[in-house]
Amino acid sequence: MHPALTAGRVAVITGAASGIGLAAAVRFAAMGLRVCLADLSPEALERAEDTVAAASPSGREAVLTVSTDVSRLDAVQALRDEVYARFGEVSVLMNNAGIPNGGGPYDHIDRWRRVLEVNLWGVINGVQTFTPSMLAQQTSCAIVNTGSKQGITCPPGDTAYNMSKAGVKVMTEALAHSLRNEEGARISAHLLVPGSTFTAMTRGGRTEKPPGAWTPDQVVDMLIAGMSRGDFYIICPDNDVTRAIDNRRILWAAGDITENRPALSRWHPDHKTEFEQFLNG
Repeated sequence: MHPALTAGRVAVITGAASGIGLAAAVRFAAMGLRVCLADLSPEALERAEDTVAAASPSGREAVLTVSTDVSRLDAVQALRDEVYARFGEVSVLMNNAGIPNGGGPYDHIDRWRRVLEVNLWGVINGVQTFTPSMLAQQTSCAIVNTGSKQGITCPPGDTAYNMSKAGVKVMTEALAHSLRNEEGARISAHLLVPGSTFTAMTRGGRTEKPPGAWTPDQVVDMLIAGMSRGDFYIICPDNDVTRAIDNRRILWAAGDITENRPALSRWHPDHKTEFEQFLNG
C-alpha cells in the first residue's frame, strides 16, 4: 500500500460530494485516514459527510468539509489553511473537481471559461497551494490529479473539456518530473484517467448504470492499486473498452503527428478503414 494511504494520515479531495471523489473519500475513511471533503455545494457536502463518517472507524471526528470553489486561488488557500489547522498535515491531495459541457472551437465562450477555470485552474490552484506545504512535511505523500481519455485522444465535440483535461495531463507530468528532482522529496504524482464511469456528471438523466460503464468504486480500486504499484498513468478500462483498445487509440492519436495525417484522423472518413484495421491489428 502506498505509505500516504496509512491509517491516521490525511486526504484532501476536491469534487468530493459525489462520484469518484465521494467514492475515494469513503474508501480512504474506511482505511482509517482522516478526510477533508471539498466541493462547491454546502448541502451536497453535508450529505457526503454523513456517508463518509459512517465509513470511518473514528466517525465524524475524522471528517472535515469545506465549501470550496476550486477556480478561486484564495478559496483553495483557505481550504489548505483549514485542513492544516484541523489535522496538521496532508498526505494525499486529490484534485478531482470537474465539470462538463464546455463548447466547440468557436462557440460557447462563456462555458469555455468556466470549464477551464474549474477543470484546469482548479488543478493548478491545488498543486500550487498544497505542494510547498506537503514538501515541507518531509513525509511520504501523493498528489492525484483526475484527467480524462478525452484529454489524450481529444475526440470531436466538447473541445473545451478536452483542452482542460489535456492541460491537466501536461501539468501532472511536469509535477511528477519536478518532484522526482526535488532533493528530499517523498511525494509521488499520479494521473488518474477514468474510463466510462456512471456518476452524476455523466448520467445524463439516466437512473440505471449502462452495462458498459464502471462504478466510481471500481475506479477507486484501480487508483489505490496503481498508487501502490507506483504507476504514474492510472488508465482505467471499462466494461466496453479494454486497456488494449485504449493503447491502440492512444498510439493512433500520436501517429497523427508522426505520420502527418489530418488532425483527429480517427474520425476522418478517409482514414476510417485504416483506423479500424489498426485497432484490430
